[in-house]
Amino acid sequence: MTGHGTAEHPHGADRLCEAGEHVYARAVRRGRVPRRIAEPVPCLLELALLHPDPDDMGFLVPTAPQEVMTRLLRGMYDEVSESHRRVSSVVAAVERYGGLGRQARVPSAAMEGTAIRVLDGLSRIQAAMDEATEACTTEVLTVQPGGIRREHELSEGLHRALALRGRGVRMRDLYTHVARHGQGLLNYLELLGDAVEARTLDEVIDRLILFDRTVAFVPANADCTMALELRHPALVEYLGTVFERLWRLAIPLTAPLPDTGIEGISHREQSIAALLAEGHQDAVIAERLGISVRTCRAHIARLSETLGAASRTQLGVRIAQAGLDGPPRAAGVGVGPFTVPGPEVPTVR
Repeated sequence: MTGHGTAEHPHGADRLCEAGEHVYARAVRRGRVPRRIAEPVPCLLELALLHPDPDDMGFLVPTAPQEVMTRLLRGMYDEVSESHRRVSSVVAAVERYGGLGRQARVPSAAMEGTAIRVLDGLSRIQAAMDEATEACTTEVLTVQPGGIRREHELSEGLHRALALRGRGVRMRDLYTHVARHGQGLLNYLELLGDAVEARTLDEVIDRLILFDRTVAFVPANADCTMALELRHPALVEYLGTVFERLWRLAIPLTAPLPDTGIEGISHREQSIAALLAEGHQDAVIAERLGISVRTCRAHIARLSETLGAASRTQLGVRIAQAGLDGPPRAAGVGVGPFTVPGPEVPTVR
């Protein structure tokens, strides 16, 4: 969340100046402050942290801290969602241009030195991944969408992960929350020890593997039998930035998921409620959260029962009333009558 501060106060609500923080804290403690006290810190009015008292225009009253927290979280959520959309757009464009290049029948030898290569077939993808693994010296970042990781996916890339660990390479993985329920993944991470760190989110972007911030691999078609090898510095840097922002929002695999604060509604059901409120169909919600459509519908049925909804239309209304129609809030944020706390592309592993 950012604001249009003056030259003396060029900041947003997420990083108040010392004077602004002092005046805002005083306003919260006392319920209001005289307008003259806030004159040296116009940033508080510009950021809507203070606003005129309708009963006495000589005073300013504070916006509730819970509301400020919700604004900040929603702003971060919107920013990550926009990054997700931009990544999808870039990948689609790259695939289009890659298709044009193949139609022009550019000699494959001429393509070897380019910043974007289309890897057609699992054997070529495997070879490129092995080459990147051997050259990697610092870190590997991966995004693994879908639900519980299958055993063959984990064993397929185990040799790469062990080779990287042997060279002291740091590995960080992002999964969906559903992956927490896969014992195979837990065993796999235990085998690699402190060489790998894993976090989870409600949903992640498409599969991404990034070596040393110099080469990235992303799927190039729906069934993942083709991949793009990206070495263009701007593209690789952008993908690294997207990963870091998702990583900052994710929850460590070793930490429990936050409680929703609404009895009978789990964290996953809170995520489903938010996607229902956006108008998504059951199949789309299931795919984004990495669960089956059957499981998704079972959660929706429990949501309806918990919220006392007799139809999908009524469920939408109850979701809004409960404050479940947006991203999960931080602990202690009050909403309405409730209180809400806050063949595939080969993998590195």
